Amino acid sequence: MLKFRETLKIVVVGHVDHGKSTVIGRLLYDTKSLPERAIEKVKRISKETGKPFEYAYLLDAFEEEQKQGITIDTTQIQFHTKKRDYVIIDAPGHVEFLKNMISGAANAEAALLVIDANEGVREQSKRHGYILSLLGIKKVYVLVNKMDLIDYSEEKFLDVKSDMDTFLKSINVFPQKYIPVSAFYGENIALRSKKMPWYKGDTVLDALDVFEKDKEIIDKPLRLPIQDVYKFDNRRIIAGRIESGVLNVGDEIVIYPSKRTSKIKSIEYWQEKDKTTKVEAGMSVGITLFDEFFYKRGEFITRKDDEAPLVGDTFKANIFWMGENRLTINKRYKLKLVTQETECEIAAINRVIDASTLFSNDNAKKVNTNEVAEVVIKTKDKICFDEFRNNHVTGRFVIVDGYDISGGGIINGLEILDVANKFVKGNVELPITCFDEYYYLIPYNEIKKVAVERKSYKIGDKLPINGDTYYYPDNFDVIDLNNELSALIRDGKLVDLINLNDYKYEGYPVYSSDGFLARVKNQDDFINFKNDFKESKYDLVDFANKWYDPIANKRIVYKAV
Repeated sequence: MLKFRETLKIVVVGHVDHGKSTVIGRLLYDTKSLPERAIEKVKRISKETGKPFEYAYLLDAFEEEQKQGITIDTTQIQFHTKKRDYVIIDAPGHVEFLKNMISGAANAEAALLVIDANEGVREQSKRHGYILSLLGIKKVYVLVNKMDLIDYSEEKFLDVKSDMDTFLKSINVFPQKYIPVSAFYGENIALRSKKMPWYKGDTVLDALDVFEKDKEIIDKPLRLPIQDVYKFDNRRIIAGRIESGVLNVGDEIVIYPSKRTSKIKSIEYWQEKDKTTKVEAGMSVGITLFDEFFYKRGEFITRKDDEAPLVGDTFKANIFWMGENRLTINKRYKLKLVTQETECEIAAINRVIDASTLFSNDNAKKVNTNEVAEVVIKTKDKICFDEFRNNHVTGRFVIVDGYDISGGGIINGLEILDVANKFVKGNVELPITCFDEYYYLIPYNEIKKVAVERKSYKIGDKLPINGDTYYYPDNFDVIDLNNELSALIRDGKLVDLINLNDYKYEGYPVYSSDGFLARVKNQDDFINFKNDFKESKYDLVDFANKWYDPIANKRIVYKAV
């Protein structure tokens, strides 16, 4: 088996033209990580365009990028030092490319934030800093680049450092180092600069090796999201990458969310020298189980004795939105979390924050492009995940709007939503959905019940008796046969909540707790209504068709989403 070398993934972020690609290009050049033909190609292109040799072009692998002079996609390139291998991610700086930056940064363990010493802290410098905070990346170095443009001034370097430090601390990001560099001239990149004798710290290359990898990820509960299942001869091999923990042949495991149990039969290998009985976080593996039942992509494998992942369809999250269309409640999106994909909706928007000014809006109903929001997400199916603070990989996700990755976020925990509004009297509660709306959603060609803001109505409270898609009279009664409760509404207000046995029909319309008009015209009707329900409790379709008018006091309204 080959000796395992440690790999550290680093994202490089910063305002456009502040020199990210030049920093990376210089690192690749100084560590001799590029073939000579690549360097010759850049020299040729520089000559053809009449421009000086640019280290940034070493990274800009696409011909189109070189012509435009901007980075248009997240690029991953590997280089290595004596200590370990690096996967370094160049994230675009243009505001319209922030979604690529998010998708790149979401896989990173550490970050280099590049700031132009001459321009100082800019809007996107702050936004990228906030994204690092959002993604929980704690290992951060700030590279104050283009020091040659300010005559390698320590005073100006300290000004930039002070400005950025004040901002980053306000969002709980605490850079481990500030390094003054000139990437174009290689100052403090691989070799210590003689032009900045006042700087006594590490070069960028030395500082990278100081980053401590998340060794604790191996000690965390096993998380092996199933990527695929392959059938070879008589074996069904489950393939996936171990995101945390350790797995041994013979371990008892649980597959979530189904909670089926089995035992590891083998860890597969291509060559005899790769044979092993133990694998750990960071490795892509193929395993077989003793039990041959159906398992599928997206499910989590964990050890029986390990802490289980969270399983649910509703969770709290911080999200950064970059889509062209606003993020809205009740619109359908696709959520991707490691190997899981499912439809989802935004159930609630609790707070929206402008990523550059950090202005907070607690009453926002939509999330605009480049805003950060605290939201509640509801998925169509139950999924497995962890809180981000416990596991960075299984606590992150991206949101797809149409065919575009439009947002990314981290999970803060499970959320249990109130399923309905309530009528409340003391300790007595009657859940109701009679104030929910019914819209015809044009994109989906279907009528959908849309929940309104959840609220508890107490005795004396004025009720929303007229909505977009319903209109109730001023005086009516609400009957809940399951809970054996009735609510009396007079002049548009809740006046009493009583036991059903104490209810007497007074001539007012009677509605179910979900808003359907009952065909009750007198006390005898009401008694028959109750008795029919008891007798037909397991055949509610016939009961509902006999007693309820589903369209009374309703109107269908078209809606885009």
